[in-house]
Amino acid sequence: MKLKDQFRFILQNMKKNKIRVFMTVLATAMGCAFLIVLASVAFGLHDSVLKDTMESREINEIEIAGYEDDNGTYRSINDEDIARFEEMENVRTVTRAKVVGQEITASLGDDYEGTISASSTYFPAELEAGARLAEGRLPESSNEVVIGHHFIPLLTPSNENTEDLWDEQGFVKEELRYNEAIIGETITLELKKIEDGEESTGQFEVTVTGVMEQPSREWMWDQKVYISEDLLGEMEAFTGTPRADLYDPSDEENEGLIADGYNSVIVVAANLESVQGISDQLKDQNYLTYSIVNEMKQVNMLFTIAKAGLIFIGTIAILIASIGIYNTMTMAVTERAPDIGIMKAIGASPKVIKRIFLLESSYIGLIGAAIGIVAAYIISILVNIGLPLILEAVFEEELPAGLMFSYIPFSLVVIAIVICLTVTILSGFRPAKRATEIDVLKAMRREV
Repeated sequence: MKLKDQFRFILQNMKKNKIRVFMTVLATAMGCAFLIVLASVAFGLHDSVLKDTMESREINEIEIAGYEDDNGTYRSINDEDIARFEEMENVRTVTRAKVVGQEITASLGDDYEGTISASSTYFPAELEAGARLAEGRLPESSNEVVIGHHFIPLLTPSNENTEDLWDEQGFVKEELRYNEAIIGETITLELKKIEDGEESTGQFEVTVTGVMEQPSREWMWDQKVYISEDLLGEMEAFTGTPRADLYDPSDEENEGLIADGYNSVIVVAANLESVQGISDQLKDQNYLTYSIVNEMKQVNMLFTIAKAGLIFIGTIAILIASIGIYNTMTMAVTERAPDIGIMKAIGASPKVIKRIFLLESSYIGLIGAAIGIVAAYIISILVNIGLPLILEAVFEEELPAGLMFSYIPFSLVVIAIVICLTVTILSGFRPAKRATEIDVLKAMRREV
């Protein structure tokens, strides 16, 4: 019996019981669609997390928190460490910053002022690392600075009632803000110092040459003033303390209170593939490091477990549908007993008979999988369109841009087809075996 004859025989018999076959295919399709849609949630959220991370500047960065020797003694990162990092293979640049150790009062003329923080910045490294200016240029002298994106919205008018200043986001109201060009303007930075128990102030006039771009995360505020390392040196000379911190250097109790090192040091790798290798080298040298790549390993592991769990739950739905396939195939064997007897009488081998019924069960599984896949894609599209609208209406908050609730990769489709075919073939295996055991004479007399 040729293969095409076997397929013709299968189709003829399936047409005799259209309703039963249809319900079996429908159950299989529903199980397959349930598996795909359920697992697509984990794939969608994982894909959103990866895209959000890959688009950020931080993906190639390794933060260095400090150095800890074999005895557990900690110290901050210094210039010698920076030089060592810059000489490492596959390192693009090393950014570093020293945060001024006190709040600074910034004044823009006599009309606007605000309390801000400042940090010394090595601007060439920041530019190499991917920092961008919204307007202006980088400083070229010690008394030139770059201001953060949210510096101006936090400056308060000197003659306004403080109760009427702020909007819902915590910024100065739009109509009360400084609204003139800031590039080229002079800002006065006022610091305090304590000497022999007496507190006094000092002023440093700086010129704004640039404004930083808005941070990549909406919830991040950048109100800093980015000063040169030379200007920080002048501030330290004024206060007599490292990082211009506010304490009395003449007090013996304060000796060694603040380490003379960098607050923030970031090694920027040349590419993503180099991050892990550089991080491992730094750890071997007793540096305390953190990288998003290390965190992403844990995130990937978590989502892999979630995907496997959801696929397992979806497989249960297909297993339930397989009960219908088993019943359908068992009924088919019973109803076709005379046909099986005739096939055996004319010389059909048990192998051929078994193959016919296995092909029929796999055919049902394949049709069900195809319908289920189409249905899953339609449901996935509707979920990605409708669910964000529902959530935004319920919670009255805008969801993050690019958030995907359902994503169906080709690999998930392949997994669903393999599971569906495997389950349906196994469901038809017992009825197919039973068909090979039918006695020819009894079958001819319909006494099965």
